[in-house]
Amino acid sequence: MLWTAAGVATLGFLIALEIAARRYGLPGPITNQAREVIFAPKSGFLLYAGMALMMVVLTWRQRFIAAGVAIGIDVAIFLVRWSVDAEVTTGHPFGNGALWVILGYGVIAVTRRTGRERVLLLKAVGLGLLLVTGRKTGDAWLLITSKTRPAVLDQYVATADHALGNPSWVVGRMVAATGPIGAHVLDYVYVQLAMAAVIVAMYQLRDVAVERRFPRHHLVRTFLVIGLLGPGIYMIFPVVGPVFAYGADGGHWAVSNIWPNTAPPIITPHHMPFDEITPRNCMPSLHTAWATAIFIHSRRGPRILRCAGAFWLIATLGATLGFGYHYGADIIAGVVFTLTIESALRSLDRGWDRSGIQLVTYSATVFAALLLSYRYLPMEMAEHAWVFGPLLILAMTSVIHLYVRTTRLWDPKAAPTRQPTPQPELV
Repeated sequence: MLWTAAGVATLGFLIALEIAARRYGLPGPITNQAREVIFAPKSGFLLYAGMALMMVVLTWRQRFIAAGVAIGIDVAIFLVRWSVDAEVTTGHPFGNGALWVILGYGVIAVTRRTGRERVLLLKAVGLGLLLVTGRKTGDAWLLITSKTRPAVLDQYVATADHALGNPSWVVGRMVAATGPIGAHVLDYVYVQLAMAAVIVAMYQLRDVAVERRFPRHHLVRTFLVIGLLGPGIYMIFPVVGPVFAYGADGGHWAVSNIWPNTAPPIITPHHMPFDEITPRNCMPSLHTAWATAIFIHSRRGPRILRCAGAFWLIATLGATLGFGYHYGADIIAGVVFTLTIESALRSLDRGWDRSGIQLVTYSATVFAALLLSYRYLPMEMAEHAWVFGPLLILAMTSVIHLYVRTTRLWDPKAAPTRQPTPQPELV
């Protein structure tokens, strides 16, 4: 019943987004996903990642067959496009086969499986589809933010960011100094964040095919909830980012073209109008939130996975700041946002108790306090940076400390190995 209710709620949410997007003359997430059955997908890598998640319930033989079928379909579609001279101008020329396989296993689950096996396979199909549909949902959300929020709060966040030393301007100059190599590496990390999440999730779900059940908590759940709730904050706190509000990418809408060479002056901030194209997707930084979730869930993996999780978090922070997509204030809010969601999901799984309620309440309170301070105390933060800068770092660190301390108590402790009792020997 819980999975049915979640499925119905998800479908209703997608339909609502589809209707909202149609009001602005653009296709919504359902239409965009349906088009990728035939037309070139926006991200073929993401579709294959979704198929990989779906295959965690299959045997190795079934996985090889599914992968072979997906590649064969992609080759066939490629040959058809080539024969009719249909050049792929946007997106990737592959990925349709992966979507066909995911949908095909959904049909198999309904028609050829029964009982627990049907439920298990449907969960896997839903997991794969949610990953790829989440991207379409995000695109629709970003469209809605740009159309419904004509004024942005960048001046407030930029002013408050003086308390942190204007990190976007600092890191932006550092990335520019590395040349094209550093920029390309960070750009790849930034764009392929979902692939990193799939790698960690595949490790967490590695035993599903044997145990015939999903673990109670895994990265994909946190990833999807972040993507579901985050855009709602965009609507409350619309911000476009320094490269648009203070850089060349903002065109004539920008306050000035000073990013990343000159920090903005400390002046009384105001709402500023902006175009109806640029997404208001800065507060909080969801890329930071997702990278933080990847880091948290990689901690229980092998050494190479832990190192990869740490690298992805550091490189994502470098990309979000260095490309001018986010302010330092967005980063702090993104970390606290993730820990709040992660705490709530873990508390929901293990049953709400006093420690879980305290952790979620404190994290949510700190997150709300951050947003309120950015909005109503930016001048005080900028003029007293030596006070508010450490306070912002301390607030984030306190949430991290409480999360680590609380979750360590939740984690099961291994039973100590019993030593054999020494026996007397015959003399």
